[in-house]
Amino acid sequence: MRAARIVLELIANNRGRFDLVQERTIPVFSMVMKTLLVGLGAYIFMLIWGINPTAWLASAGVIGIAVGFAAKDTLANLFSGISIIADAPYKIGDYIVLDTGERGEVTQLGMRSTRLLTRDDVEVTIPNAVIANAKIINESGGPWVKHRIRVPVGVAYGSDVDQVCSVLEQVTEDHPKVVKQPSPRVRMRAFGTSSLDFELLAWIDHPKFRGLIRHDLLRNIYKNFKKNGIEIPFPQTDIHLRSMPEQDDLRE
Repeated sequence: MRAARIVLELIANNRGRFDLVQERTIPVFSMVMKTLLVGLGAYIFMLIWGINPTAWLASAGVIGIAVGFAAKDTLANLFSGISIIADAPYKIGDYIVLDTGERGEVTQLGMRSTRLLTRDDVEVTIPNAVIANAKIINESGGPWVKHRIRVPVGVAYGSDVDQVCSVLEQVTEDHPKVVKQPSPRVRMRAFGTSSLDFELLAWIDHPKFRGLIRHDLLRNIYKNFKKNGIEIPFPQTDIHLRSMPEQDDLRE
């Protein structure tokens, strides 16, 4: 068993040739190899003592089939947990979003389930068989942990678009938790129904700060728009009357 452990560690260090065996997957392969070694040792022990292992193997096969049908959900979660550990779509500490809407930090990655801690400090336990077949958005994945937030902003028609861009850029530069590289950007997106639609793009250090920084940016944008005389419109509807009813018709 010790030799098997050493071999697994050597294979894991050779990342160029073996992608499946890595440091995080060593416990899985170690458990499988220990099970095989124990089974092989028991088989050889029976042969040495003259015990016919055929009957024992047949009984074990029947018991295995019964256990497999009784615990199929548990086995599905177990094999899904092994595939998640091997494939590593996320790791402990990552912020992930599922297709069902759950968003949180991965706090525990077990063989049966994965646990998420939401921003409301609510722990969500998801079976591995479910999460293995779900669409997962890993906000902490990619080349870095930094996360980009998008803040849509609408201004009234007739506003100075250059001034709007300048104010939005200044708001992000003044915020201490908005990273300087990559630099924040302002984009004009569309001519809306009641407004000129802009979008502020800024990078932050970690996805968990998204809600707080977005709140600060919106508050500072409103203050700076008010200070610079930039109007934030609200939806309006103009009604044009082509003709007015006669006085007699109004009396009726």
